[in-house]
Amino acid sequence: MENIYELTLEDWKQWMRDHEQPAYRATQLYEWLWKRDAKEISGMQNLPLPLREMLEREFRMPQIKVVERQESADGSVKYALRLEDGQQVESVLIPSRERSTVCISSQAGCPLGCRFCATAHLGFKRHLTAYEMYAQVALARSESMQLYGHALSNIVWMGMGEPLLNFDAVKSAVGRVTAADGMAMSPSRITVSTSGICPGIRRMAKEMPSVNLAVSLHSADDLQRRELMPVGKKYLLTDLSDALSAYHESTGNRITIEYMLMDKVNDTMRHAELLLKFCRRFPVKVNIIEYNPHPYAPYRPSAAGREAAFVRMLEDKNLIVNIRRSKGRDIAAACGQLVNLRRPQ
Repeated sequence: MENIYELTLEDWKQWMRDHEQPAYRATQLYEWLWKRDAKEISGMQNLPLPLREMLEREFRMPQIKVVERQESADGSVKYALRLEDGQQVESVLIPSRERSTVCISSQAGCPLGCRFCATAHLGFKRHLTAYEMYAQVALARSESMQLYGHALSNIVWMGMGEPLLNFDAVKSAVGRVTAADGMAMSPSRITVSTSGICPGIRRMAKEMPSVNLAVSLHSADDLQRRELMPVGKKYLLTDLSDALSAYHESTGNRITIEYMLMDKVNDTMRHAELLLKFCRRFPVKVNIIEYNPHPYAPYRPSAAGREAAFVRMLEDKNLIVNIRRSKGRDIAAACGQLVNLRRPQ
């Protein structure tokens, strides 16, 4: 049976014609799938019963299942989600005053092998479909209203996996999230984070220009970055700089540079100078992320004094710098910690 979520609206219009159904039934069905977040075909009450029965014979309607839900002391919630084929991913809902952000996954596991990231321990399983990403957002939207009393405000593709290696599905999911017959969220509230996949960055400029771009840099020293992030062997810093410059010229968007500080690894004044040099070609804001320890890597967070000196040097050169304090660390939900660790039973 075919996956009901894989057909576009145009596909459904053709399917309705082929099955001698009025064309407007395609729009009704599409609204059930992507706006009303229906879980069963039988519940689509404005579709006639014979049509629903026909759809049930020809299509399956896979759902993601929450297999574990962990709440952090800071209000963040991590969801372990089982997919149709048994693979598991995680997403995190993060509250902040009157806002809430969901961090979603784009792949089961990750192929990049970054030395500091727990998800690298899983290896790569498969790409997620557009629906599997959309469903993470739909879950977070519902949970945000129940837990915090306000709508979901932001989406970040910063969970498991490299979004730009699954570009077409991510683009499709963004399209459904922002569509009027989907969630109707503004693309300016969406951020896609990449480890530096240069062809994907260039595609983003053309195909998703209104979505925010974040780049996980973590070192502006080519040799060290290749050690920390093997993707640096394929895309050198000069390649990345060229792609980001082209992205800014095309979109006019400010780029977010994500930089995780690790004690006596990438937090010296020399590293700050290299970062400053890298950021000169295009407008950026730098998010300094405190390292979140986990069992699969030996690194530690920078000492408070080293972090302060690093940030001060950037700010003295007029860079916009934000220090991102970790949320969800107590439930292994913080940046770099997603690895499907289950709570002891």
